[in-house]
Amino acid sequence: LWDTYRATHPLYTIIDQKRTLDFIHTFLKIYDESGRLPFWELWGNETDCMIGYHAVSVIADAYAKGIRGFDEQKALEAMISFAEEAKYGKEHYIAHGCISSELEHESVSKTLEYAYNDWCIARYAQALGKEEIHKKFYLRSQNWLNLFDPESKFFRAKNRQFWQTPFDPYEVNFHFTEANAWQYGYYVPHDLESFIEVHGGNENFEKYLDAIFNASPKTTGREQGDITGLLGQYAHGNEPSHHIGYLYNYIGKPWKTQEIIAQITDEMYKNDPHGYEGNEDCGQMSAWYVLSAMGIYQVAPGRPTYDIGTPRMKQSTIHLENGKTFKINASRLSANNKYIQSASLNGNELPYLTIDHQQILEGGELTLEMGGTPNKNWRMPTKMDAEADLQLVSLPAVSKGERVFMNQTEIELNTASTNAEILYSLDGSPPSIKYEQPIKISRSTKLKAKSKTPFGESQVIETALYKIPKNREINLATSYAPQYAAGGDKALIDFITGNNDYRTGEWQGYEGVDLDATVDLGKTQFVQSVSINFLQDQNSWIFFPTDVEFYGSTDGTNFKRIDQVENKIGWKKDQETLIEDYTGDFQRQVRYIRVVGRNQGDCPKGHKSEGGKCWVFADEIRIL
Repeated sequence: LWDTYRATHPLYTIIDQKRTLDFIHTFLKIYDESGRLPFWELWGNETDCMIGYHAVSVIADAYAKGIRGFDEQKALEAMISFAEEAKYGKEHYIAHGCISSELEHESVSKTLEYAYNDWCIARYAQALGKEEIHKKFYLRSQNWLNLFDPESKFFRAKNRQFWQTPFDPYEVNFHFTEANAWQYGYYVPHDLESFIEVHGGNENFEKYLDAIFNASPKTTGREQGDITGLLGQYAHGNEPSHHIGYLYNYIGKPWKTQEIIAQITDEMYKNDPHGYEGNEDCGQMSAWYVLSAMGIYQVAPGRPTYDIGTPRMKQSTIHLENGKTFKINASRLSANNKYIQSASLNGNELPYLTIDHQQILEGGELTLEMGGTPNKNWRMPTKMDAEADLQLVSLPAVSKGERVFMNQTEIELNTASTNAEILYSLDGSPPSIKYEQPIKISRSTKLKAKSKTPFGESQVIETALYKIPKNREINLATSYAPQYAAGGDKALIDFITGNNDYRTGEWQGYEGVDLDATVDLGKTQFVQSVSINFLQDQNSWIFFPTDVEFYGSTDGTNFKRIDQVENKIGWKKDQETLIEDYTGDFQRQVRYIRVVGRNQGDCPKGHKSEGGKCWVFADEIRIL
């Protein structure tokens, strides 16, 4: 469903409404028997793979297109139950308006797709006359604002109210699902009017669209085999990019959509065994082609309107189940004649490059006159379905500054809501001080803040800022992997402890090398004990160290080994994720403390990656 809700199911609503109804009956039967709509089934088995709750998209889109014959009230009940299930970060999304990276991996992608799903529920509830449910989920559908950074103009992960740094939009990491910030940077299919507005209007949004197609096609971070078919950073071989080429339509530049869609259809689909950029993904890749080659595409399933892109077939004929026929004729189409000069439906000129689903079902003929030069007079409807009386006020975020600092840090705040002011406090009281300039922080404190507009206020955010004891420093003799930095060089003394999911970015990861860290306390003092946490997730090549050695020194040159703790747990197949505390007994005066966690080297015999490099994942060094 994560793949197929985008084009496969919309195509079925045109060519196979009976099967669409059968799908919905099956969804509801699964709900009866399991208590949940299907997530991502494969061959009749629930995999719990991928993200979102896209069964609601299929149901809402079908209903918006007039497909009836299922239990509408039960469907709404099932949709709401699915959306409010306390799994996959949804509990945090509901409580806070977005998912923070320390709480759930793939937090950005999940927040964005949940917001779209909520819009589907809102539209469906509105169609059933359930106005309170509609309002609730329509406001939730604007939660995408809470992860939009108005400075970089990208969606970014938040960690404890701070924008995750360092930020590289090319980096493939665990904040996104099979993608990076470029490829998810345009995922607001349901609220494009507002999305264009926060970019500063049509002209700025056009530059942002141009940028993805003109960017370097190289990615950074971890390897992700699904990211293929690259035009710049647009990745046609994977689903999050599939609607992006059509977005020029929404800023009055449809000829740019026509250029991009023609390029994708002509270059990325071939009639041979390697004819897809990427894999078929259960019908999505070919459904995108079928719709786009006919000349239409639905950017937001749930809104029964198709964008007109550019046809790649001279004539397409759809034999509808109601006995009628709908034809699309592309007059004078050729490789060079990819621009639509005029469009008419049953002889009547179309004012916009859109067509409604009902117009297709009524049968008839769409005629597109093609030419070799752009027609720059096309426009989209100026308003879609944005509701002025239901506007979310976005959360503020810490845009600059350090959560953990040595002497002093300077905190800057921002928020995506236009014309919003930010109020804050530093003493635990409700936010009341107007933010007008960077805030200087010189001691550990708790920051609270909220955004405020004429429409209302955001939730209050709060985050703790820690001052590291005076003159305390850490030196790392080995390098951590950039995608597992956990906040950078000070991660092991930043007072942050990770949970049992290494993908949240709270752990510092070392591949094939030991962890070797030396902490300078700033002066000689009595130390009772030193502890450090390690994570083991053998299914992800992460193992506890073979042993941990603790050293002490008063001069930083001559170190004495004070304690050694052996790994007594080992590993076994299908072992759950484990966290283990390794504690060295000091009981002496030292200034420098060295901790060495010995990497196992190669994955052990019997492991699925036997002989491959092991990882060591470490967390906070605690000194008593």
